[in-house]
Amino acid sequence: MAKLIVVMGVSGCGKTSVGTALADVLSLPFFDADDYHPTANKKKMQAGIPLEDSDRIPWLERLNSLCQSHLESGLVLACSALKQSYRDLLSKDIQIEWVYLKGSFELIFQRLEARHHQYMPSSLLQSQFDTLEEPKGAIEVSIDQSIESIILQIKEQL
Repeated sequence: MAKLIVVMGVSGCGKTSVGTALADVLSLPFFDADDYHPTANKKKMQAGIPLEDSDRIPWLERLNSLCQSHLESGLVLACSALKQSYRDLLSKDIQIEWVYLKGSFELIFQRLEARHHQYMPSSLLQSQFDTLEEPKGAIEVSIDQSIESIILQIKEQL
């Protein structure tokens, strides 16, 4: 069975950049969970309103289906997966390798301020840190280094 890898963390930690690079190195397809949010969720976030669990559950179920459809080929998925209950739903009936990109509020806030995201304003970062339940048993990598170093650390631990 191929690996199902979820690169997780708060917005702005580098999930998409690291996930894309990791997928390339491992020759796996890459998916960004943001692409699977329904329009209502995107509109809420654009308005600076944090999502509630009721907003996330259908999205997480859809992502679980995506993972299940790639059991043979494997995949790398960039997904915030901030709470253990979200990770439990995402990994229902499947085995996922979790990669947690960890960084300070200050560093991530600077990154968010320097980029434009279609619906995730930097004003929501505090709510992401408030929601975050750090995963146990995940590959944990500090984001205060180059993507190459991050990928090397992940590969060594996979």
